[in-house]
Amino acid sequence: MDLRKLKTLIDLVSESNVSELEITEAEGKVRIVKGGGAVVQQFVAAPMQAPVAQAPAAAAGAAVPELPAPAAAAPAGHVVKSPMVGTFYRAASPGAKPFVDVGSQVKEGDTVCIIEAMKILNEIEADKSGTVTRILGENGQAVEYGQPLFVIE
Repeated sequence: MDLRKLKTLIDLVSESNVSELEITEAEGKVRIVKGGGAVVQQFVAAPMQAPVAQAPAAAAGAAVPELPAPAAAAPAGHVVKSPMVGTFYRAASPGAKPFVDVGSQVKEGDTVCIIEAMKILNEIEADKSGTVTRILGENGQAVEYGQPLFVIE
């Protein structure tokens, strides 16, 4: 990809309300993510998997976010995963008691949490009966599709 084209794309992301832009072309893929005042540009060549190059494009001295560490080994027991992208809530309202805590007994079909997606509150049910041994989601935090939320044994 042409360096002038990359600079133009970085400038567009910096000046707009867009927080992330990904473009795939024959010669590779470019992903530009804006976060914390810095814009990070990543380029991956298509023919060979070269290391990801990162270049800050915003204010000088801005920190470039580090890549997340590899995920730890899967927890023992049955893992309840997020069926959607959204915001994870352990209780029905901010002052309410959580649906489940560590040590809670759940039956298949019991509500274990709520995930808010597109202003809709979706109740997530246990897909197995047992005891909740770990709560992996943080209340009020964003979750991804397939992200582990609870461990039931």
